[in-house]
Parts: sequence; structure tokens; C-alpha cells
Amino acid sequence: MIAHLKGRLEATGADHAVIEVGGVGYLVGASAKTLAAIGAVGEATTLFTEMLVAEESIRLVGFARPDERDWFRLLTRVQGVGARLALAILSVLDPADLARAIAAQDKAMIGRAIGVGPKLAERIVRELKDRIGGVALGGASMSPVPTGAGADAVSALLNLGFRPAEAAGAVAAAEEELGAGASLDALVRLALRKAAK
Repeated sequence: MIAHLKGRLEATGADHAVIEVGGVGYLVGASAKTLAAIGAVGEATTLFTEMLVAEESIRLVGFARPDERDWFRLLTRVQGVGARLALAILSVLDPADLARAIAAQDKAMIGRAIGVGPKLAERIVRELKDRIGGVALGGASMSPVPTGAGADAVSALLNLGFRPAEAAGAVAAAEEELGAGASLDALVRLALRKAAK
């Protein structure tokens, strides 16, 4: 799986960017907020990615920050929310706004996204309310948000079924114990032990 792309921004479109990495141009779908955040054409940029594999295609979706990718993963687990709708939601709501909307059960805020009707907005807030457990009304998680290898470790725990708050808390505790230069492998192992306690 491709976890991120670091290279030069070659072009952007309404819903995608082309990132050149080592002479190869990767077409990456993205939300409007991500496209606005990744810089100007010709500049160096980094996109955190999610690979979508379907019967007829393989696509990359990119995000300016790891927490956006985490929210994309949560949104696409809701029945009726595919990649296109998840990107539409992330185009109008950043992760903090999305967390606040779900914590407050604000269906109207979720419904601002193109293609999200009232019934789907209600399903999203209902299903994700249980999954985000530790997200405070202010939109910040109870633990500091890890970056670098820590963000990849949080992503690994999310893929194993942990809630975002649980994953972030376990990785933050592991980072505190191991120090800033800890490897991804070491962080994931220790975070899993801490989460099991």
C-alpha cells in the first residue's frame, strides 16, 4: 500500500492532483480543502494517501494531513458513503468541524456536502458518534495528535479496528516512552501493548 507521496505538484484539477515522484506522475483524487492546502503547481508537496482497489480499477486518494485520511476511512465505513461522498464531506468540513458536527449530532452541517441528503446525514452522525468515542465537543482528541511515524502508527491501529481516540492515546503514550526518534514498528508494538491494558 502507498502511505504517502512526496514530490513535485505537477497539476491540479477540480477533484485531483498529479504528483511527480521519481519521474512518475501519480494521479491522486483529493478534496477541495486538500487541493487548497498542498501548495502551488511546481512546488514540493506531500500527500498522505489511501489506495482504493476495486474490481475494475486502482485509485489513490490524497490528503494534506493524516487526520483527514483517518476521517476518510471512518466516513467510508458508513453504509452508503463511498469515496466520492467522503471527499465531498471533507471538501466542506475539516476534521475539527466534522468531529464537532458528529459530537453534537448536527445533521444539517454534514448535509452541507454535495450529494448528502438528510437520511444519509442522519446515518453518518448516528454511526460515527459511537466510533469517535473520545472526541471532545471542541473537535480535539483527548490525546495529542501524533505526527510522522506516530501518525502512521495511529493509522495502523485504526486499520486494526481501534477508535481514533484509543489509537491516538496509545500511540502518544508509546511515543512518550520511546522518544521522538522511535521507529514505526516499535511504536505500533508498544501502542498495541498499551491499548491492551
